[in-house]
Amino acid sequence: MDIAPVTRSAVSDSVFAHLVDEILSGRAAVDDALPSERELALAFAVNRHAIREALKRLQQARLVRISHGGKTRVQDWQQTAGLDVLSALAATGAVPALQIARDIMVMRRSVGADAARLCARNASDEQLTTIADAAAAYPAQHTDESIAADLTFWTAIVDGSGNLAYRLALNTLVAAFADIGFGSIADLGTSAELADRDAHITLAEHLVARDADAAHRVADDLLGRVVEILSAQQ
Repeated sequence: MDIAPVTRSAVSDSVFAHLVDEILSGRAAVDDALPSERELALAFAVNRHAIREALKRLQQARLVRISHGGKTRVQDWQQTAGLDVLSALAATGAVPALQIARDIMVMRRSVGADAARLCARNASDEQLTTIADAAAAYPAQHTDESIAADLTFWTAIVDGSGNLAYRLALNTLVAAFADIGFGSIADLGTSAELADRDAHITLAEHLVARDADAAHRVADDLLGRVVEILSAQQ
C-alpha cells in the first residue's frame, strides 16, 4: 500500500478517504489484512485514535471486517457495500464516472417512475399542490437553475409517494451527483429532460388527477431520456 503522512486537520477523514481509495481501487485486495493500528498510525503520522475512527467507518461502510485474531480484512465491496459507497466510487475514480452516472440514472428512472405512481395514489392534497406549484415554477428555458428546480420537483414527488426507502435512496443519489459534479451530469445529456418544462407540467397534472398509470408512463419517459443518451455513449 502506498501511504504517506497526512495533515493534522481532519486527520480521521483523510485516513478514511485514503483507505477507501485503496480498497475501491483494488490496491488493497479482497481478504487482504490491513496493517495494524500501530503500523497505520506510524505510516500516516497520526495518533491511533484517528486510525481507530477511520477503521470504524470502514467497518460501518462494510468495506472491511474484523477477523478472528483482530485482523482487519478487506471485503468485496460489490458484495457487501451499500448505496452510500456510490459517492466514494465517484470521488476516487475507481469506477468510470460515465458508468456510475448511467447506473444512477437507470435506478433514478425506476425509482422515480414508481414513486410517481405511488404519489398519485398516496399523496395528500397539500403534497399534490406542492408538486403542481413546483411544476408551474419550472424554468421555461434550460438554465443553471433547472437542476435545482428539477430536484425540488422530484423530491416533492418522492415525498408524496410515502416510501421512506425511496426518500433515502434519493438522498444517496443526490450525494453521488454532487461528487460527480452536477455540471458534469448536465453535460452528459440531462438537457433533454431538464429543458422539458411541458413534461414536468403534464406529469404534475396526472398526479393531481391521481392517474397513477399515466403518471408512471410520463415519468418513465422523462427520466429515461438521459439513460438512452448515456447508454449510447458507452
